[in-house]
Amino acid sequence: SATSILKRQKQLRRKNVRFDQVTVYYFARRQGFTSVPSQGGSSLGMAQRHNSVRRYTLCEFAQEQEVNHREILREHLKEEKLHAKKMKLTKNGTVESEEAEGLTLEDVSDDDIDVENVEVDDYFFLQPLPTKRRRALLRASGVHRIDAEEKQELRAIRLSREECGCDCRLYCDPEACACSQAGIKCQ
Repeated sequence: SATSILKRQKQLRRKNVRFDQVTVYYFARRQGFTSVPSQGGSSLGMAQRHNSVRRYTLCEFAQEQEVNHREILREHLKEEKLHAKKMKLTKNGTVESEEAEGLTLEDVSDDDIDVENVEVDDYFFLQPLPTKRRRALLRASGVHRIDAEEKQELRAIRLSREECGCDCRLYCDPEACACSQAGIKCQ
């Protein structure tokens, strides 16, 4: 016997959507010009077009993320350990130390880092990067000329965000009101 169109539509709607694949597009790193870091210049961005594509099953993707997050965590813990070593040598930054100045991440042994006892999923990965680190990432990605003007532009944007609204008191003078001139309601 033939089922009605309405019954067939109800049956189709009851089916669950199932995802079994993750497609990841990889982009080369570029100087951003699209975000405003909380300090300094050299914002991070990406190329207009992706340079590779990779498809994963959900299980493969979860494993790949775990590996990537552990590596990020390892680097972060190394940086923390390096900072702690420098603080110890400089008595919390109060004494100058040539030895402390000369220390780099290579001076922190992987044996000093205990990634296995840290729950990776509980760790926060999107932490702001200092300007030096962003510049190093750009250079490592093949960006030879970092536009220094961006630093001034970003500073101006951060300063402009500190002030909100206008100087109107009691009544709004549209001639002098920055809000009114910008086409928004007086703040």
